Amino acid sequence: MDRTSIRLKFDEYVEPFRGCGPLDVHVMSVLDALPLEVQVDFVSDDRFRMSLEDYVPGRGSRMFIELPAHGTATSRCVVLRRKLADAPEAFSLYVIAHEFAHAFLRNGGWGAITDREDAADALAAHWGFSRPLA
Repeated sequence: MDRTSIRLKFDEYVEPFRGCGPLDVHVMSVLDALPLEVQVDFVSDDRFRMSLEDYVPGRGSRMFIELPAHGTATSRCVVLRRKLADAPEAFSLYVIAHEFAHAFLRNGGWGAITDREDAADALAAHWGFSRPLA
C-alpha cells in the first residue's frame, strides 16, 4: 500500500471531525505519526472506523459501530468526544493515540502488559504520545 492511498483513507477518517477544529487537525497529526505498520493495519481493515460521539444534552449519546467480525470479540471503531476539541493539545493528542492503540491492539494487551488500559497507554507513549502530567 502506498502513501497516497493511505493519505486518502486518512482524509476519510478525519471527515467526521471537520468543523470541530482543532480536533480534525489533531486526529490527522496522530494518524500521520503512527508507524507505517499501524497505518497499513487500519486502512487495510474495512472494520476500522472513526466517528464523533453523537451526544445530546438531556438525552445522552448514541453510537453506530461496526459489529465484531465472525470469530472475534472486538470492534475497531474509535469514537471521540466533541469536547476533546477544547482540551489542551497534549491531552487531546494523547487521548487520540490511546484510542488508536486500543484499535490496533484489538482491545487487548501489548507484550507483557495484559491490562487493556495500561497496554494502550504504553503503546501510545511508545508512539510518542505519553499521558500528560496533571
